[in-house]
Amino acid sequence: MAKKAEKDDIVTVDPLISTGVEKMILVIRGKQVLIDRDLATLYGVETRAINQAVKRNLERFPEKNCFQLTKDELPTSLKSQIVILNDRGNKRGLHIKKMPFAFTEQGVAMLASVLHSETAIRVSLQIMDAFVAMRHFMM
Repeated sequence: MAKKAEKDDIVTVDPLISTGVEKMILVIRGKQVLIDRDLATLYGVETRAINQAVKRNLERFPEKNCFQLTKDELPTSLKSQIVILNDRGNKRGLHIKKMPFAFTEQGVAMLASVLHSETAIRVSLQIMDAFVAMRHFMM
């Protein structure tokens, strides 16, 4: 949302609102979550950097904070990105190369602590505000 300064005609835009972070928040397994690739976009890193951070710090990411999606849980936008695996030219079926991770609000906070960047911390705080706003909206 744009905010207008009282004295000036300057309009500031919150980058998370302009990127539509609220639209990125999904409800999966009854929890509000963000998918790893959306977090990577917001943090300005590659998805693999997020996945590596999780794998290196598994004790910080119990299933209540971070979980890997199943094929049935994939959002429609990701289902269109199914990779066809071939074995010597024979079609073996449709498979996701790697199933994405979903992060709850607590998972996002933990992710900021293991990514060790100012951007991750700043963006995570704003993401948490978006989670709170979504909770209030749902009530």
